[in-house]
Amino acid sequence: KAERERGITIDIALWKFETAKYYVTIIDAPGHRDFIKNMITGTSQADCAVLIVAAGTGEFEAGISKNGQTREHALLAFTLGVKQLIVGVNKMDSTEPPYNEGRFEEIKKEVSSYIKKIGYNPAAVAFVPISGWHGDNMLEVSTK
Repeated sequence: KAERERGITIDIALWKFETAKYYVTIIDAPGHRDFIKNMITGTSQADCAVLIVAAGTGEFEAGISKNGQTREHALLAFTLGVKQLIVGVNKMDSTEPPYNEGRFEEIKKEVSSYIKKIGYNPAAVAFVPISGWHGDNMLEVSTK
């Protein structure tokens, strides 16, 4: 209830399933700065991290700034031994114009530059434009 009221993830949530080849546990760890200990707990158990970056004007810039959460989370993931990274560029529906490929490429370039500095190989990182609100590129490839 508190998470829904505040619009942020507070605690760690787990979902488990298996495929023909893998046992998968998805850990939804909080990104909000007030709950960084919970985020570290979840991240320390991960083989792969999905870093969600907001594409909205001002939101991305705040996250990638010197003390921004995007930088902090990417650095923590690498430091905690998570070597595989996927970057979800969320809120593509809120770019100007909506689903702006130029904005996606700009974000990809900036995030790639930063993650390379901390130790990731950007060529091995998948960047996926998404809209969680509309479900674009979440379960199926979007036409947008």
